[in-house]
Amino acid sequence: MPVQYEIRRAVLGDLERILQIENASFGPEAYDRKLFASYLRKCGALFLVVEHRGRVCGYLISCLRGTSSPLRAELVSVAVDPARRGKGVASALMEGALRRLRRRRVAQLQLVVRVSNQPALAFYEKYGFEPKRRVPHYYEGGGDGIAMVRPVTPP
Repeated sequence: MPVQYEIRRAVLGDLERILQIENASFGPEAYDRKLFASYLRKCGALFLVVEHRGRVCGYLISCLRGTSSPLRAELVSVAVDPARRGKGVASALMEGALRRLRRRRVAQLQLVVRVSNQPALAFYEKYGFEPKRRVPHYYEGGGDGIAMVRPVTPP
């Protein structure tokens, strides 16, 4: 029987747990509390957390970009508690985000992922993201990124 996860909008009270997951996932490149608080305000209901047995075990931030048609969104960040990786948490978050974006009639979801992050690249490709271009020196320390895009709503 598959594990059941609850996907919901992140709230200010989730920040401490989100920061723990962020630090465990990204170490010195982790976002800080102030940036997460900004995303809570800016992205609203598209900043999601996933709970398992009442404990936050991952988050996903997507934000609308622009107001013109067709609507676009950016997947800003996703991270899962290392103890819950490989258990469907990221998939639950992605599916929840895509449902919410479809309801808003968003046409396209874009992201940038580190070139060397093979597990993330494989995950995004599984969800239909296609690489569009290399982004030189996108990350702190000079790491390159790959810009990827996928449709959210059917063309």
